[in-house]
Order: sequence, then C-alpha cells, then structure tokens
Amino acid sequence: QVQLVESGGGLVQAGGSLRLTCVASGSIFVISAMGWYRQAPGKRRELVALIISGGGTNYADSVKGRFTISRDNGKNTVALQMNSLKPEDTAEYYCYVGAAGRSYWGQGTQVTVSS
Repeated sequence: QVQLVESGGGLVQAGGSLRLTCVASGSIFVISAMGWYRQAPGKRRELVALIISGGGTNYADSVKGRFTISRDNGKNTVALQMNSLKPEDTAEYYCYVGAAGRSYWGQGTQVTVSS
C-alpha cells in the first residue's frame, strides 16, 4: 500500500552533481522524518541526510556542505541535491520515510562517481 519510488541516480564524474528524488504514495499521513541512506558493497548502510517534520536536518559529516536535503510542501516528496560528488559517494542510495512509528524504504537507486 505504501510505496517509495526513487529516481535520479546514475553515473557522474567527480565534481559533478546529481539530484535524487523520492516520491511517497499510499497511506502515509503522519510523517516524522524523511531522508536518504546509502550502502556501498560490503559496508553497512549509513545515514546520508535526514529532514524531520519540524524542518530540522541532519547530515553525515562526509557530505556536509555538499549535499542538501529538501521536501515539498505536501511532504510526499523528498529530494537530495548532491554537489561536488566524489568517488567515495558511490553507493546504492535508499529513500527512507518514518511515519507513525514505522519505517519505509525505497528500492534503491545506484549512484556511481568516476574519478
């Protein structure tokens, strides 16, 4: 019933930019947080950026100053603007939504940054 659909991943050269978008649909009425996680092969999934219902944000130290998270007024879409990309940013990126004490995940979108 709840679906998160990501888009915007792809291959980009170091120093380039990508914009990831996640659109949520279904029975999501009380969203506490929306954000992005990423997972590289053989590594644990890690938080990239999170935006809470009050508008506050959290970023991984490795992306501060380069990535910006945002949402639309209806709170059904979350985006991640990724600038100055580095090869170390290469990973599968997953949209996250926390609502009514539950967690929802997108299927993931691949981001590959070449050197």
